Amino acid sequence: MKLTLRWLQEHLETTASLDEIVARLVMLGLEVESVVDRAKALAPFTVARVVSAEPHPDADRLRVCVVDIGRERVQVVCGAPNARAGMKGVFAPVGTTIPGTGLLLKKGVIRGVESNGMLVSEREMGLSDEHTGIIELPEDAPVGAPFAQVMGLDDPVLDVKVTPNRADCLGVRGIARDLAAAGLGTLKPLRTDPVPGEFKSPIGVHLAAMDERACPLFLGRYIRGVRNGPSPKWLQDRLRAIGLRPISALVDITNLLTFDLNRPLHVFDADKVDGDLVVREARKGERLLALNGKTYELEEGMTVIADSRGVESLGGVIGGEATGCTMETTNVFLEAALFDPVRTALTGRQLNLQTDARYRFERGLDPEFVRPGLEIATRLVLELCGGTPSEVYTAGAVPEWRRTIALRPDRVRTLAGAEVPEPETRRILATLGFGIGEAGTHLAVTPPPWRGDVEGEADLVEEVARVWGYDRIPAVPLVRETPLPKPALSPAQRRVGTVRRALAARGLVEAVTFSFMPAGQAALFGGGKPELAIANPISSDLDAMRPSILPNLLVAAQRNADRGIPNAALFEVGPQYEDDTPEGQREVAAGVRVGRTGPKHWADAGSPVDVFLAKADALAALAAAGAPVDNLQVTADPPAWYHPGRAGILRLGGKKLAVFGELHPAVLLKLDVKGPAVAFEVFLDALPPVKAKTRARPLLKMSPFQPVERDFAFVVDAQLPAENLLRAARGVDRNLVAEVRLFDVYHGKGLPEGKKSLAITVVLQPETATLTDEQIDAFSRKLVAQVAKATGGELRA
Repeated sequence: MKLTLRWLQEHLETTASLDEIVARLVMLGLEVESVVDRAKALAPFTVARVVSAEPHPDADRLRVCVVDIGRERVQVVCGAPNARAGMKGVFAPVGTTIPGTGLLLKKGVIRGVESNGMLVSEREMGLSDEHTGIIELPEDAPVGAPFAQVMGLDDPVLDVKVTPNRADCLGVRGIARDLAAAGLGTLKPLRTDPVPGEFKSPIGVHLAAMDERACPLFLGRYIRGVRNGPSPKWLQDRLRAIGLRPISALVDITNLLTFDLNRPLHVFDADKVDGDLVVREARKGERLLALNGKTYELEEGMTVIADSRGVESLGGVIGGEATGCTMETTNVFLEAALFDPVRTALTGRQLNLQTDARYRFERGLDPEFVRPGLEIATRLVLELCGGTPSEVYTAGAVPEWRRTIALRPDRVRTLAGAEVPEPETRRILATLGFGIGEAGTHLAVTPPPWRGDVEGEADLVEEVARVWGYDRIPAVPLVRETPLPKPALSPAQRRVGTVRRALAARGLVEAVTFSFMPAGQAALFGGGKPELAIANPISSDLDAMRPSILPNLLVAAQRNADRGIPNAALFEVGPQYEDDTPEGQREVAAGVRVGRTGPKHWADAGSPVDVFLAKADALAALAAAGAPVDNLQVTADPPAWYHPGRAGILRLGGKKLAVFGELHPAVLLKLDVKGPAVAFEVFLDALPPVKAKTRARPLLKMSPFQPVERDFAFVVDAQLPAENLLRAARGVDRNLVAEVRLFDVYHGKGLPEGKKSLAITVVLQPETATLTDEQIDAFSRKLVAQVAKATGGELRA
């Protein structure tokens, strides 16, 4: 939102300096992105009088001018057809950069005649596209005076960043209102008295049967006998200052009210309108040639304004070229209406069309200012273009907007920490336009119609606090429950970090992917539920919340492979979603390995990734998280996206803690991922709670005494999971057994049918004394007996 200082002062009676205004706007929540001092850039350009203009001796179209610049006279060679003796123009001295062309002006010789400077045109000054001649200034312009000052271009331009909720500040008056409430001046009164109509409008307006929110109110006024032409200089200067191109008086008036009072309008050439206007929904196949010269294919649901010929305007977005005003326009129909913010935004998005009107309508406008805006515009049209106005044609009514919010007087202190006296609270709200009444011990506050964003007590507190001044709120330290320092992270948060480090130590690279994915991919991993569909996705193919992290990791791994980086090993710790309830969101550490365990090497050819590698990753994550990995059971009932028979679930007492294994070939095929690929998912929310004093168990106990290793081979049933045997061995003496690991599995010759041999290494770590042979033998007998009891296995001869 751009405005100039003088423009602001037309609404705000103030003596505040520019710096004070900028500082206060920032504290009010209206960030000033830039302040452009145009006078500084135009300082070298001054008013000059052409003393003489003689024909160039060697060029028919050039003149040799002697120019009085106040302090001296200089010779300038000029090619402008309007250069003549006695006129006043704008002089650029040698060493000046011309704004419109970027040319650095140097002293030169043109066709043998010396030229010391330049008389410039509007295009060369960057003021307009006019280049038929040099700028002609009024006769009373003082010679030598700064050009910017004479032309009123010494007015600083402010660019204010307005947040989406503050639609009221998309007009200069809204910004002035905020500054007045902050004590930087007084808001000047605005003349909105009705302009009497002298006849009935020959053009009527009808609201077709549709959602009444689409256009609840439409006002129109016929003005006949207007004389359209260029708008006056003050209006053109104001529009140019904020980057708009003046077009004609009628169009410039509507642009002025859009930025001055936040009231978009549209003006039709009434002689081009066929019959009455109808506000209705667009029909399939309809098109509109808009004022920007582009033709748009309209869709059903868009709000349009049509006559008997067809669509003439897109409600709240842009007008049509067929009924646009030109310099020949003599009769106009002035429109002021309310359009639904949601429909306006959707229409603009569907057509990829952004306009100043759409920008304001989609944020919500003051429903009570439709009629005053029309009256102000009418008065300007009559003043600048003449004509005779009709009575106002009204279709619809102002929608109900009034609401009352209870404000507890001490709530400003308890919620914002600002000690604002109650009389000051009342003054601030009243200056901002809020109505204030009494409701027992509370204030009954009615927001003004231009503040649709104020919906509750907290919003009122924010209004008081920002106007009072956030910089005036004292910094108060938080009350400490104890003088002792508290840990920055909770045990559960520290556990997540530990899991990350453990997986990274195993060679996996952490990735961060979107929490959403294509619905087709989600369906492969148990997702695709309607309640997990995204209403407004950032991309059409990212339309579902992820039921698993794995699809995104797999796609990322294949993307790396496609770019020459095979054998990806990725993990991510984050949320995945089973349903749309808080309980359905789970914190998961998931990872994938694709391809081989490593690149080709003469000493280690590597091997394809397999289920055991995925299991080791899952166990490492569980161990880092403090889970009792020695007590886990493995079941062969993984989800459908895993390979049956090559995947499993790690459970604790029946509770699922992790899933691991090879991924199903059909899933990889649909994801276009080249296998083999294995994965794991560790459900951090399902792990036993972390105790504050829990420390990670070391892999090997630290002791000054020599550890002892013993190997055992047991003959067991071929269907027996090795984990059962390992668990039995670990349970013989947990204070003595430091580690149990499987190092050999054998089927075949020498074993009975239906049997296999499992060979394990048991590491014994004494803590009080070196083990004797008798103690080792006693432990061995106990271990054999325990394994036999738990698994039915026998020591292999």
